[in-house]
Amino acid sequence: MSNERLRAAMTDKGMSIQQLGEEVGVDPKTVERWITKDRMPHQTHRMKTASVLGKTVVYLWPSTESDPRSQSAARAEFVDLYPTRATVPVSSWIDFIENAKESIDLLAFGGSFLHDSIPEFGARISARARAGVRVRMLFGDPDSAAVALRGEEEGIGDLMSARCRLTWNYLKPILGEEGIEARKHGSTLYASIFRFDDTLLANVHVYGAPAGHNPILHMNRIPGGRLFAHYMESFERTWQGAEPV
Repeated sequence: MSNERLRAAMTDKGMSIQQLGEEVGVDPKTVERWITKDRMPHQTHRMKTASVLGKTVVYLWPSTESDPRSQSAARAEFVDLYPTRATVPVSSWIDFIENAKESIDLLAFGGSFLHDSIPEFGARISARARAGVRVRMLFGDPDSAAVALRGEEEGIGDLMSARCRLTWNYLKPILGEEGIEARKHGSTLYASIFRFDDTLLANVHVYGAPAGHNPILHMNRIPGGRLFAHYMESFERTWQGAEPV
């Protein structure tokens, strides 16, 4: 039985068997056996391979999910729990933005708290993009059924759509700047996601409650962990199905 996930991950990265072997520190024949015979690498090699390919160990080798070491790594990713979004200090949001060196990914419906609460939010995002940070902003399509339904569920009706329009209007001056990508989504969200390099905050959604009243999970990516990658896979799926602005 072959490991098609590993093969596909290498293809996505444009990496050959020899190149992966050099990166991980094993000979090409060993890598070939991982693929064609689904051989299980040693833990060190699993973690390094996952890091090189940008995948989780569990994704590449699903049988490791019950491994106590994998579970321990996932627990180690968890940093803090905020009972509501409002309990995350504004200074922390500013630090997350200012300290990002590679990636900022934002997923929400309206996300109006970003420009309402964070001073000069648009200017800060623009500055990070000019510094070479890849910025992806993914907010709700005001005309989508998902946004209308969320407004009904929260008891605010058309206000949800209005918040989405407000956010897009606020962001208009920086849309199209180099390094900034933006898309409108009509997806059902179970969590808003705010990613800054290896830091991720997931604002979980509770039926009938506004996002600001719901808890936030704060996590940091570590090798062998699953939580960070699990949420980012959700972001990527939403991104792929969204409409460029």
